Amino acid sequence: MTNPLQPQMDHPLIINTPASLNRLWQALTGKRRLAIDTEANSLYAYQAQVCLIQISTDEQDYLVDPLPFDSSDLGFLGEICADPVVEKVFHAAEYDVMILRRDLGFTFTNIFDTMIAARVLGWEQFGLGTILEDRYGVKVNKKHQRADWGRRPLSDAMIRYAQMDTHFLLSLRDELYQSLVQGDHLEEAQEMFDEVCQALWNGPDFDPEGYWRIHRARDLDPRAMAVLRELYLYREQQAARKNLPVFKVMGDQTLVDLAQAQPRSLKEARRMTGLSEIQARRYGSGILDAVQRGQTADIPTPPRRNGRQVDEDTLRRYDALHLWRKERAVKRGVSSEVVTTKDALWELAKKAPRSMSDLQSIKHLGPWRVKTYGQEILRVIAEQEHE
Repeated sequence: MTNPLQPQMDHPLIINTPASLNRLWQALTGKRRLAIDTEANSLYAYQAQVCLIQISTDEQDYLVDPLPFDSSDLGFLGEICADPVVEKVFHAAEYDVMILRRDLGFTFTNIFDTMIAARVLGWEQFGLGTILEDRYGVKVNKKHQRADWGRRPLSDAMIRYAQMDTHFLLSLRDELYQSLVQGDHLEEAQEMFDEVCQALWNGPDFDPEGYWRIHRARDLDPRAMAVLRELYLYREQQAARKNLPVFKVMGDQTLVDLAQAQPRSLKEARRMTGLSEIQARRYGSGILDAVQRGQTADIPTPPRRNGRQVDEDTLRRYDALHLWRKERAVKRGVSSEVVTTKDALWELAKKAPRSMSDLQSIKHLGPWRVKTYGQEILRVIAEQEHE
Protein backbone atom coordinates (compact mmCIF):
# COMPACT_ATOMS: atom_id res chain seq x y z
CA MET A 1 0.00 0.00 0.00
CA THR A 2 1.21 3.51 -0.73
CA ASN A 3 0.69 6.20 1.86
CA PRO A 4 -0.18 9.43 0.02
CA LEU A 5 0.27 11.39 3.24
CA GLN A 6 4.04 11.06 3.42
CA PRO A 7 5.25 12.38 6.81
CA GLN A 8 7.06 15.70 6.73
CA MET A 9 10.78 15.23 7.31
CA ASP A 10 12.65 18.00 9.08
CA HIS A 11 16.30 18.45 8.26
CA PRO A 12 18.44 16.08 10.36
CA LEU A 13 20.78 17.48 12.98
CA ILE A 14 24.41 17.09 11.88
CA ILE A 15 26.72 15.98 14.67
CA ASN A 16 30.30 16.91 13.79
CA THR A 17 31.57 19.10 16.64
CA PRO A 18 32.21 18.42 20.34
CA ALA A 19 29.33 20.72 21.27
CA SER A 20 26.82 19.01 18.98
CA LEU A 21 28.07 15.58 20.15
CA ASN A 22 27.43 16.60 23.75
CA ARG A 23 23.91 17.76 22.81
CA LEU A 24 23.29 14.38 21.16
CA TRP A 25 24.43 12.62 24.32
CA GLN A 26 21.93 14.65 26.35
CA ALA A 27 19.15 14.07 23.79
CA LEU A 28 19.61 10.29 23.78
CA THR A 29 19.85 9.93 27.56
CA GLY A 30 16.76 8.11 28.81
CA LYS A 31 15.52 7.05 25.36
CA ARG A 32 14.18 3.51 25.35
CA ARG A 33 14.54 2.98 21.62
CA LEU A 34 16.29 4.39 18.58
CA ALA A 35 16.95 3.47 14.96
CA ILE A 36 20.53 3.12 13.72
CA ASP A 37 22.29 2.70 10.38
CA THR A 38 25.80 3.29 9.07
CA GLU A 39 27.48 4.29 5.84
CA ALA A 40 31.00 3.18 4.92
CA ASN A 41 33.40 3.96 2.08
CA SER A 42 33.97 0.38 0.91
CA LEU A 43 34.18 1.36 -2.77
CA TYR A 44 36.73 4.10 -2.19
CA ALA A 45 39.24 2.92 0.42
CA TYR A 46 41.67 0.06 0.91
CA GLN A 47 39.89 -0.81 4.14
CA ALA A 48 36.35 0.45 4.56
CA GLN A 49 35.55 2.44 7.69
CA VAL A 50 32.43 3.81 9.32
CA CYS A 51 31.96 7.26 7.78
CA LEU A 52 28.47 8.11 9.02
CA ILE A 53 26.16 6.90 11.77
CA GLN A 54 22.48 7.67 11.31
CA ILE A 55 20.30 7.75 14.41
CA SER A 56 16.58 8.43 14.69
CA THR A 57 14.45 8.75 17.79
CA ASP A 58 10.68 9.18 17.75
CA GLU A 59 11.23 12.93 17.63
CA GLN A 60 14.42 13.68 15.68
CA ASP A 61 16.89 12.41 13.06
CA TYR A 62 20.65 12.76 13.61
CA LEU A 63 23.61 12.21 11.30
CA VAL A 64 26.77 11.57 13.31
CA ASP A 65 30.05 12.21 11.50
CA PRO A 66 32.56 9.95 13.30
CA LEU A 67 35.57 11.15 11.29
CA PRO A 68 36.43 14.23 13.45
CA PHE A 69 36.24 12.19 16.67
CA ASP A 70 38.27 9.55 18.50
CA SER A 71 36.47 6.32 19.30
CA SER A 72 36.49 7.31 22.97
CA ASP A 73 34.45 10.41 22.10
CA LEU A 74 31.71 8.11 20.81
CA GLY A 75 31.80 5.87 23.86
CA PHE A 76 28.33 6.92 25.01
CA LEU A 77 26.92 5.51 21.74
CA GLY A 78 28.69 2.24 22.50
CA GLU A 79 27.11 2.21 25.95
CA ILE A 80 23.68 2.69 24.38
CA CYS A 81 24.29 -0.16 21.93
CA ALA A 82 25.30 -2.43 24.82
CA ASP A 83 22.40 -1.38 27.08
CA PRO A 84 19.73 -4.13 27.19
CA VAL A 85 17.10 -1.56 28.25
CA VAL A 86 17.44 0.39 24.98
CA GLU A 87 16.05 -1.24 21.84
CA LYS A 88 18.21 -0.64 18.76
CA VAL A 89 16.27 -0.89 15.51
CA PHE A 90 18.25 -1.73 12.35
CA HIS A 91 17.40 -2.89 8.87
CA ALA A 92 19.83 -5.69 7.90
CA ALA A 93 21.87 -5.21 11.07
CA GLU A 94 24.67 -7.71 10.49
CA TYR A 95 27.08 -5.48 8.54
CA ASP A 96 26.41 -2.48 10.79
CA VAL A 97 27.06 -4.58 13.90
CA MET A 98 30.26 -6.02 12.43
CA ILE A 99 31.77 -2.72 11.31
CA LEU A 100 30.78 -0.81 14.46
CA ARG A 101 32.28 -3.60 16.56
CA ARG A 102 35.47 -3.65 14.47
CA ASP A 103 36.00 0.12 14.11
CA LEU A 104 34.63 1.49 17.38
CA GLY A 105 34.58 -1.50 19.74
CA PHE A 106 30.78 -1.42 20.20
CA THR A 107 28.93 -4.43 21.58
CA PHE A 108 25.22 -5.05 21.16
CA THR A 109 22.12 -6.24 22.98
CA ASN A 110 18.39 -5.83 22.34
CA ILE A 111 18.35 -5.43 18.56
CA PHE A 112 15.19 -5.42 16.45
CA ASP A 113 16.08 -6.09 12.80
CA THR A 114 13.27 -5.06 10.47
CA MET A 115 14.69 -7.08 7.56
CA ILE A 116 14.83 -10.25 9.63
CA ALA A 117 11.30 -9.60 10.87
CA ALA A 118 10.04 -9.14 7.30
CA ARG A 119 11.71 -12.40 6.23
CA VAL A 120 10.27 -14.33 9.18
CA LEU A 121 6.83 -13.03 8.18
CA GLY A 122 7.36 -14.26 4.63
CA TRP A 123 7.44 -10.86 2.93
CA GLU A 124 8.52 -11.38 -0.67
CA GLN A 125 10.25 -7.98 -0.83
CA PHE A 126 12.35 -7.05 2.18
CA GLY A 127 14.86 -4.52 0.81
CA LEU A 128 14.50 -1.22 2.63
CA GLY A 129 14.08 0.83 -0.56
CA THR A 130 11.18 -1.34 -1.69
CA ILE A 131 9.55 -1.23 1.75
CA LEU A 132 9.83 2.56 2.00
CA GLU A 133 8.22 3.00 -1.39
CA ASP A 134 5.48 0.48 -0.67
CA ARG A 135 4.67 1.56 2.89
CA TYR A 136 5.43 5.28 2.88
CA GLY A 137 5.43 6.35 -0.76
CA VAL A 138 9.12 7.28 -0.53
CA LYS A 139 11.33 6.84 -3.59
CA VAL A 140 14.99 6.28 -2.66
CA ASN A 141 17.74 7.18 -5.12
CA LYS A 142 19.86 4.02 -5.05
CA LYS A 143 22.86 5.67 -6.72
CA HIS A 144 23.90 6.95 -3.29
CA GLN A 145 24.54 3.36 -2.20
CA ARG A 146 27.75 3.70 -4.21
CA ALA A 147 28.62 7.20 -2.99
CA ASP A 148 31.94 8.07 -1.36
CA TRP A 149 30.76 8.56 2.20
CA GLY A 150 34.26 9.49 3.32
CA ARG A 151 34.24 12.78 1.38
CA ARG A 152 33.25 16.03 3.00
CA PRO A 153 31.09 18.02 2.80
CA LEU A 154 28.18 15.67 2.20
CA SER A 155 25.80 16.87 -0.48
CA ASP A 156 22.17 17.67 0.37
CA ALA A 157 21.11 14.62 -1.65
CA MET A 158 23.43 12.34 0.34
CA ILE A 159 22.16 13.79 3.62
CA ARG A 160 18.56 13.16 2.55
CA TYR A 161 19.40 9.60 1.45
CA ALA A 162 21.16 8.83 4.73
CA GLN A 163 18.27 10.24 6.75
CA MET A 164 15.82 7.97 4.91
CA ASP A 165 17.64 4.88 6.19
CA THR A 166 16.47 5.44 9.76
CA HIS A 167 13.64 8.00 9.65
CA PHE A 168 10.88 5.41 9.10
CA LEU A 169 12.42 2.44 10.92
CA LEU A 170 10.69 2.94 14.27
CA SER A 171 7.29 3.13 12.58
CA LEU A 172 8.14 0.08 10.48
CA ARG A 173 9.31 -1.74 13.61
CA ASP A 174 5.92 -1.18 15.27
CA GLU A 175 4.06 -2.59 12.26
CA LEU A 176 6.32 -5.63 12.08
CA TYR A 177 6.18 -6.22 15.83
CA GLN A 178 2.39 -6.42 15.76
CA SER A 179 2.51 -8.86 12.85
CA LEU A 180 5.08 -11.03 14.64
CA VAL A 181 2.91 -11.15 17.77
CA GLN A 182 -0.27 -11.88 15.83
CA GLY A 183 1.43 -14.64 13.81
CA ASP A 184 3.14 -16.15 16.88
CA HIS A 185 6.56 -15.49 15.34
CA LEU A 186 8.05 -13.15 17.93
CA GLU A 187 10.08 -15.81 19.75
CA GLU A 188 11.55 -17.04 16.47
CA ALA A 189 12.46 -13.54 15.36
CA GLN A 190 13.92 -12.70 18.76
CA GLU A 191 16.26 -15.68 18.52
CA MET A 192 17.53 -14.36 15.19
CA PHE A 193 17.88 -10.83 16.61
CA ASP A 194 20.00 -12.22 19.45
CA GLU A 195 22.22 -14.06 16.98
CA VAL A 196 22.94 -10.93 14.96
CA CYS A 197 24.06 -9.15 18.14
CA GLN A 198 27.09 -11.47 18.13
CA ALA A 199 28.14 -10.83 14.52
CA LEU A 200 31.92 -10.51 14.10
CA TRP A 201 33.79 -8.92 11.23
CA ASN A 202 34.14 -11.42 8.37
CA GLY A 203 34.89 -8.96 5.60
CA PRO A 204 37.75 -9.27 3.14
CA ASP A 205 41.15 -9.18 4.83
CA PHE A 206 44.31 -9.71 2.81
CA ASP A 207 45.09 -13.36 2.16
CA PRO A 208 48.55 -13.92 0.63
CA GLU A 209 47.24 -17.15 -0.90
CA GLY A 210 44.10 -15.48 -2.28
CA TYR A 211 45.35 -15.53 -5.88
CA TRP A 212 44.54 -19.26 -6.01
CA ARG A 213 40.83 -18.40 -5.75
CA ILE A 214 40.80 -15.96 -8.69
CA HIS A 215 38.63 -17.20 -11.54
CA ARG A 216 40.70 -18.96 -14.23
CA ALA A 217 43.86 -18.85 -12.09
CA ARG A 218 44.13 -22.62 -11.86
CA ASP A 219 44.13 -22.82 -15.66
CA LEU A 220 47.57 -21.20 -15.67
CA ASP A 221 50.76 -23.24 -15.98
CA PRO A 222 53.06 -23.35 -12.90
CA ARG A 223 55.37 -20.57 -14.07
CA ALA A 224 52.43 -18.30 -14.87
CA MET A 225 51.09 -19.01 -11.35
CA ALA A 226 54.37 -17.70 -9.92
CA VAL A 227 53.94 -14.55 -12.03
CA LEU A 228 50.33 -14.21 -10.87
CA ARG A 229 51.45 -14.38 -7.24
CA GLU A 230 53.90 -11.52 -7.76
CA LEU A 231 51.30 -9.42 -9.59
CA TYR A 232 48.75 -10.13 -6.85
CA LEU A 233 51.19 -9.02 -4.13
CA TYR A 234 52.14 -5.92 -6.13
CA ARG A 235 48.48 -4.94 -6.56
CA GLU A 236 47.87 -5.28 -2.81
CA GLN A 237 50.90 -3.13 -2.05
CA GLN A 238 49.70 -0.40 -4.40
CA ALA A 239 46.15 -0.50 -3.06
CA ALA A 240 47.39 -0.11 0.52
CA ARG A 241 49.81 2.69 -0.46
CA LYS A 242 47.17 4.67 -2.36
CA ASN A 243 44.31 3.76 0.02
CA LEU A 244 42.23 2.30 -2.80
CA PRO A 245 40.12 -0.86 -3.07
CA VAL A 246 42.19 -3.46 -4.93
CA PHE A 247 39.76 -3.56 -7.86
CA LYS A 248 40.49 0.11 -8.52
CA VAL A 249 44.17 -0.74 -9.04
CA MET A 250 43.60 -3.72 -11.35
CA GLY A 251 40.85 -6.28 -11.75
CA ASP A 252 41.33 -9.99 -11.07
CA GLN A 253 41.03 -11.01 -14.69
CA THR A 254 43.60 -8.40 -15.73
CA LEU A 255 46.03 -10.06 -13.32
CA VAL A 256 45.36 -13.46 -14.88
CA ASP A 257 45.77 -12.08 -18.41
CA LEU A 258 49.05 -10.40 -17.47
CA ALA A 259 50.32 -13.59 -15.83
CA GLN A 260 49.51 -15.53 -18.98
CA ALA A 261 50.94 -12.98 -21.43
CA GLN A 262 53.96 -11.98 -19.27
CA PRO A 263 54.67 -8.73 -21.17
CA ARG A 264 58.33 -7.78 -21.54
CA SER A 265 57.82 -4.08 -22.25
CA LEU A 266 55.39 -1.26 -21.65
CA LYS A 267 54.43 -1.44 -25.31
CA GLU A 268 53.36 -5.07 -24.86
CA ALA A 269 51.54 -4.24 -21.62
CA ARG A 270 49.57 -1.47 -23.32
CA ARG A 271 48.22 -4.02 -25.81
CA MET A 272 46.42 -5.86 -22.99
CA THR A 273 42.69 -5.29 -23.38
CA GLY A 274 42.05 -5.25 -19.61
CA LEU A 275 44.69 -2.62 -18.89
CA SER A 276 43.70 1.00 -19.48
CA GLU A 277 46.17 3.64 -20.65
CA ILE A 278 46.02 5.26 -17.21
CA GLN A 279 46.77 1.93 -15.50
CA ALA A 280 49.63 1.23 -17.90
CA ARG A 281 51.13 4.64 -17.21
CA ARG A 282 50.60 4.45 -13.45
CA TYR A 283 51.55 0.83 -12.80
CA GLY A 284 53.40 -0.28 -15.94
CA SER A 285 56.92 -0.36 -14.48
CA GLY A 286 55.70 -2.16 -11.38
CA ILE A 287 53.86 -4.72 -13.51
CA LEU A 288 57.00 -5.46 -15.54
CA ASP A 289 59.06 -5.82 -12.35
CA ALA A 290 56.47 -8.21 -10.88
CA VAL A 291 56.47 -10.28 -14.08
CA GLN A 292 60.27 -10.55 -13.97
CA ARG A 293 60.22 -11.59 -10.30
CA GLY A 294 57.65 -14.24 -11.06
CA GLN A 295 59.72 -15.65 -13.93
CA THR A 296 62.55 -16.55 -11.56
CA ALA A 297 60.61 -17.18 -8.32
CA ASP A 298 59.89 -20.56 -6.79
CA ILE A 299 56.82 -22.30 -8.17
CA PRO A 300 53.96 -21.86 -5.65
CA THR A 301 52.23 -24.92 -4.25
CA PRO A 302 48.45 -24.91 -3.75
CA PRO A 303 47.40 -24.11 -0.17
CA ARG A 304 46.07 -26.95 1.95
CA ARG A 305 42.35 -26.98 2.46
CA ASN A 306 41.15 -25.96 5.90
CA GLY A 307 39.72 -28.83 7.91
CA ARG A 308 39.25 -32.40 6.85
CA GLN A 309 37.86 -33.66 3.61
CA VAL A 310 34.11 -34.18 4.00
CA ASP A 311 33.33 -37.88 4.19
CA GLU A 312 30.48 -39.48 2.26
CA ASP A 313 28.27 -40.02 5.32
CA THR A 314 28.51 -36.35 6.28
CA LEU A 315 27.80 -35.26 2.73
CA ARG A 316 24.78 -37.56 2.52
CA ARG A 317 23.38 -36.16 5.76
CA TYR A 318 24.00 -32.61 4.58
CA ASP A 319 22.18 -33.21 1.29
CA ALA A 320 19.19 -34.70 3.14
CA LEU A 321 19.08 -31.84 5.63
CA HIS A 322 19.43 -29.31 2.82
CA LEU A 323 16.42 -30.86 1.04
CA TRP A 324 14.44 -30.89 4.31
CA ARG A 325 15.22 -27.20 4.88
CA LYS A 326 14.10 -26.28 1.36
CA GLU A 327 10.80 -28.19 1.68
CA ARG A 328 10.16 -26.79 5.17
CA ALA A 329 10.74 -23.24 3.91
CA VAL A 330 8.34 -23.72 1.00
CA LYS A 331 5.71 -25.10 3.38
CA ARG A 332 6.09 -22.05 5.62
CA GLY A 333 6.32 -19.57 2.77
CA VAL A 334 9.70 -18.18 3.84
CA SER A 335 13.26 -18.27 2.49
CA SER A 336 15.43 -21.25 3.47
CA GLU A 337 17.77 -19.15 5.63
CA VAL A 338 14.84 -18.33 7.92
CA VAL A 339 14.43 -22.01 8.77
CA THR A 340 18.11 -22.39 9.59
CA THR A 341 21.52 -21.44 8.26
CA LYS A 342 23.90 -23.47 6.12
CA ASP A 343 26.39 -23.37 8.99
CA ALA A 344 23.82 -25.16 11.13
CA LEU A 345 23.23 -27.77 8.42
CA TRP A 346 26.97 -28.54 8.16
CA GLU A 347 27.31 -28.76 11.94
CA LEU A 348 24.34 -31.12 12.13
CA ALA A 349 25.68 -33.23 9.26
CA LYS A 350 29.11 -33.58 10.91
CA LYS A 351 27.96 -34.21 14.49
CA ALA A 352 24.90 -36.34 13.59
CA PRO A 353 23.01 -35.74 16.87
CA ARG A 354 20.77 -38.59 18.00
CA SER A 355 18.62 -36.94 20.68
CA MET A 356 17.05 -33.63 21.64
CA SER A 357 19.73 -33.21 24.30
CA ASP A 358 22.41 -33.68 21.61
CA LEU A 359 20.78 -30.89 19.62
CA GLN A 360 21.35 -28.50 22.53
CA SER A 361 25.09 -28.61 21.76
CA ILE A 362 24.67 -27.46 18.15
CA LYS A 363 26.18 -23.99 18.18
CA HIS A 364 24.21 -22.64 15.21
CA LEU A 365 20.79 -23.86 16.44
CA GLY A 366 19.01 -21.74 19.03
CA PRO A 367 16.42 -22.98 21.56
CA TRP A 368 13.44 -21.98 19.40
CA ARG A 369 14.73 -23.93 16.39
CA VAL A 370 15.55 -26.95 18.55
CA LYS A 371 12.06 -26.89 20.03
CA THR A 372 10.32 -26.30 16.69
CA TYR A 373 12.37 -28.38 14.25
CA GLY A 374 14.29 -30.74 16.54
CA GLN A 375 12.23 -33.91 16.00
CA GLU A 376 12.15 -33.35 12.24
CA ILE A 377 15.92 -32.88 12.11
CA LEU A 378 16.54 -36.01 14.18
CA ARG A 379 14.26 -38.00 11.89
CA VAL A 380 16.08 -36.83 8.76
CA ILE A 381 19.45 -37.77 10.28
CA ALA A 382 18.19 -41.14 11.50
CA GLU A 383 16.83 -42.01 8.07
CA GLN A 384 20.30 -41.51 6.59
CA GLU A 385 21.81 -43.94 9.13
CA HIS A 386 19.57 -46.71 7.82
CA GLU A 387 20.32 -46.21 4.13
